[in-house]
Amino acid sequence: MAFYVYILQCCDGSFYTGYTKDLDARTRQHQNGKGARYTKAHKPQRLAYTELHDSRGQAMKREREIKKLSHQQKQDLINLQNKK
Repeated sequence: MAFYVYILQCCDGSFYTGYTKDLDARTRQHQNGKGARYTKAHKPQRLAYTELHDSRGQAMKREREIKKLSHQQKQDLINLQNKK
């Protein structure tokens, strides 16, 4: 089963990172204020980045790695994907 790691860019310029098996449903949850405590306070503006993984374990590991990145490193990751 496929799992996604994603980064949402919030209205205040901050980033939220998460993982899910249903990207569309999860982003709708965030937009409706039901996704996570962070995105309730920091309204998501757009889906900025996604990665596809073969297992939940891989997605969770990658989510932890991305969460440890600085804001600029996350921005660089997003920019790199947008250039492809």
